[in-house]
Parts: sequence; C-alpha cells; structure tokens
Amino acid sequence: MATFVRLPSGSWRAVVRHKNKYVSRTFQLKEDARGWARDQERAIDQGRTPVTARSQRTQTFGDLIDLHIADMKEVGRPPGRSKSATLEMLKRELGDLKAGELDRERLVKFGRARAKEGAGPVTVSMDIGAIRLVITHAAAVHGLPVQVEPIDLARVALKRLGLVGKSKERDRRPTEDELARLFAEFDGNERSTLPLTRIVQFAIATAMRQEEICRITWADFNARTKMQLIRDRKDPREKRGNDQRIPLLAVSGYDAMALIEDQRAIRGNEDDRIFPYNHRSVGTAFRRACQELQIEDLHFHDLRHEGTSRLFEAGFEIQQVALVTGHKDWKMLRRYTHLKPEALHAIAATRAA
Repeated sequence: MATFVRLPSGSWRAVVRHKNKYVSRTFQLKEDARGWARDQERAIDQGRTPVTARSQRTQTFGDLIDLHIADMKEVGRPPGRSKSATLEMLKRELGDLKAGELDRERLVKFGRARAKEGAGPVTVSMDIGAIRLVITHAAAVHGLPVQVEPIDLARVALKRLGLVGKSKERDRRPTEDELARLFAEFDGNERSTLPLTRIVQFAIATAMRQEEICRITWADFNARTKMQLIRDRKDPREKRGNDQRIPLLAVSGYDAMALIEDQRAIRGNEDDRIFPYNHRSVGTAFRRACQELQIEDLHFHDLRHEGTSRLFEAGFEIQQVALVTGHKDWKMLRRYTHLKPEALHAIAATRAA
C-alpha cells in the first residue's frame, strides 16, 4: 500500500511499501503522487524493479554514466585510466541525449563519426561496448526502463560496415640477429642511463609486461626460493589485488635471477623498485633503437610473446607456462605456441633423458 505525506513546503511525498520493496518520491500535486505510486506497485507486481530516488534524477545518458561511476566507486572498483577516458569521451559526445534517444540509427551514426575521426575497428568496438555496459548497468542495478537491443543491433550494423572488429593477433618475434643488434645499440649508447639490454633480457626471461618490470620491488623478491611477487597484475576482470608469485627461471637463454643480481649492484636506497625506471621511457628508448636500426614492426610487448614461446620451446606444458605469464584462460596461450622447428630437438632430448 502507498502512503502520502504532506510536507511543510506543501508538496506531497508518496511512499510505496509493497512485497518487501520500498520506494518514495516527492510531487507538487497529490494526484501526481497517486498516479506514480500506482505505477510503482504495478511494476513490482510484474516483477520489475521500482524506480529508486537515486535513479529518478537520471535524465540523460550522461547521468547514466555518472550513476555507473558512482556505483563502482561505492563498491571499491572505480574505473581505470583507460575506461575513464572512454566514459569521458562518451559523455562529451552523447551525454546530452536522453537514454531513449540512443537508438540503433543514432549509434550507427556515432560509430561512423568515430571512424571518420580515425578510430579503428577495435576502438569503435570498445566504445560501443562501454555504451552497452552503462545501459545494462542502469537496467540491472537500478531497474531503469532502458533498452539494450538497439545497441546490439548497432554493433551488428557497424560490423557489417567493417567499422567494428577484433584486434589482430600478433605473432611477431624478434630474431637472434635483431636482438644482437639491439643489445649492441643499447650498450654503445653512452648517453642513456637505462640498462636496456638487461631490461629486454629480463622481459624475455620472465614474460613480464613493460610496466610490471618497472614496478616489481626488492621487498617482494625472494632470493632463496627464486620467486618474485608481481602486484596488481593486469587482468580483464580484476584490476586490483591480482597479485601473483612467479618463478624466476633460466630456461629462455637468459637467467632472470642473475639479471636481478646485476641490478643489485646499482641499487639505490631511495627506491625499492628493482628496475627503478619510468616504463614509458623504456618503451620510448626501445622504439627509438628499432627505428635507428631499421627493425620494422617490433614492439616491446612482443618480448612477452618471445618469452612465452621460449617457455613452450623449453618443454613446459600450457598450465606450467600460465604460472609464469599469469594467463587465467589457457585458450589465450595457444597463440603463443609458435615454436621454432629447431626447438623440437631440445624437447625430444629432454624427454629421452
């Protein structure tokens, strides 16, 4: 049953308590309050979520974005840097529209405009995914009457137009000659303060990401067990607290433990990081060296691919490799099994021993 309370201001507050659901709203006229209360009771009877006071204030898609961000912050899962940038862009481009105005036609127009601006199929796909996330959140968490189907139809249309798509899987691996040339370039650069040869070798030995290498600490290093803790390792679902201990091996042609000990010799007291360098500076220096040596289409992240493939070439099984790389979905590791034919001799010799 609904109750109606006259406020000192003269307005009327409708309070609906029905089937363990509670919702309230304030109106200037009592008749409007009665009509709204009937709608809420009907929604509850039909199994729909009544409109809460918090979600009542949402009028535009921008409001839905703010609602989503506030909810995620409330549960300790605020958007990361990349997602925040995407949401800011969506709020800037589409935030003034009513949620109901985000129909298939409007979203296809948005996708076309993004493509004209230079956004690739993967970026446009992520944009559409973020829109769907916000709308789905509003419907699932707050019971708002918003539709997801137009977004799905827009994605189908944009895919047919070639404007959305998945990223292409890279299989680029550095050759031994390319690595030798890079090491010579790094070691011969007297102006650089970065031990790039050691960092590149460590990247291959551990299959760590560029940012992870420049974040691991001495406090998380265990020389006795030859283990290293990587905190907040990248994961598509868990952005924080995804800590992982990995073994420091010497099977990839480079000894991870020895490389860390080399860093100990130049350790400073002011920074607990093993590799106390800006990861962006490392990436910039790597790209510059590749350009100088005319090594085409080689990225620092390809070293993670190289390290992962070398683990397979050393004879490790997929579940063992995952303990080093941090992959929770073993299917993702299949693309790294680009073994060099000559590696089969070493694997066969190991099994025969």
